Amino acid sequence: MEYLENPFTPSFGEVPAHLAGRQQIIRDLDRAFLSQRRRPELTSIFSGARGTGKTALMSSLATRAESHGWIAVKTTALPGMLEEIEFGAKRAAGHLIDPSNNFEVTGLGIAPLGSIEVNRVHDASTWRYRMSDIIDQLNEAGTGLLVTVDEVDPTLDEMIQLAATYQHFVTDGKRVALLMAGLPNNVSTLLNHKTVSFLRRAQQYHLGRIADYDVREALIRTIQENDRLADAEGIDRAVRSISGFPFLLQLVGYRAWDLTSDSKEISSHDFDLGIKIARDEMDDRILAATYRELTAEDKRFLIAMLDDEEESTTADLVERLKRSPQQVSRYRRRMIDAGIIGERGRGIVAFELPFFRDYLAAQCVK
Repeated sequence: MEYLENPFTPSFGEVPAHLAGRQQIIRDLDRAFLSQRRRPELTSIFSGARGTGKTALMSSLATRAESHGWIAVKTTALPGMLEEIEFGAKRAAGHLIDPSNNFEVTGLGIAPLGSIEVNRVHDASTWRYRMSDIIDQLNEAGTGLLVTVDEVDPTLDEMIQLAATYQHFVTDGKRVALLMAGLPNNVSTLLNHKTVSFLRRAQQYHLGRIADYDVREALIRTIQENDRLADAEGIDRAVRSISGFPFLLQLVGYRAWDLTSDSKEISSHDFDLGIKIARDEMDDRILAATYRELTAEDKRFLIAMLDDEEESTTADLVERLKRSPQQVSRYRRRMIDAGIIGERGRGIVAFELPFFRDYLAAQCVK
């Protein structure tokens, strides 16, 4: 049997064949892109831990916006992002706009040498007005501009300038959309920035774990649509091992597929070995990076949670840490914003990032 190309996409930002568990978000944005009236989803913020599929989802939404007639520009929150957005818009919309169109003729006169009255439409020396020209021309052509920003960085001046300028575009009634994605703590800091406090009214989506049935469907459909079969018990074990984590879904599928890519069926043994390889990679690529970013106090807080089998109460953590309730609440919020733990009820938290509990426990015994 000839080699069958691997359809799974564990690489950064690649859009998988099936975006498991994100169908409602996609439907929300589809309606917004198609609506003749402005919908709140046109300003959306996606937050989640590493590996929850933020970049892939935004890339997929940009493609869908283009299919609905929008011009889409993708950027990352880095120095130079405003210039990248401007050049990207001009390049993508070159067939619809005249980038030199910054003047308009308002009157003609008859004089010995003739006369032309010209008004400057905007001060083209500022980014806001250059972009306003571009968006106006797109709107006149019957389309809008979507900007997606990945890896939100609230300390970047250009990030704040973009958000503040975007508010003016919305207030002016322009057909424009902004999608942003980042780690929960960065998104939280951005929303608390006084200059762009209006973003608190944006549509907010937290990308966490996806349901097991969505994981199962994505695995089976991806495999079957690419002319292979999957062992039923192997699929069951793969679903359990993935624990609702989008990155791990793609990684387990990718490794299991490649073990015998010239066979018609992915066997139970293939899945078992693929799971093991994927878990090792998960430790190196996601969990280790998350652990390195923790402060000593962050680690102390999380280690205190290890004494509980599943859920931890704030009262117990206050007692173990010998800290005030206010201090514990502050650590708790930091870890929730980082996507490492999640709330399970009033004053109750548990580990949210799959397998981080086990990884943390292993670090403690080294």
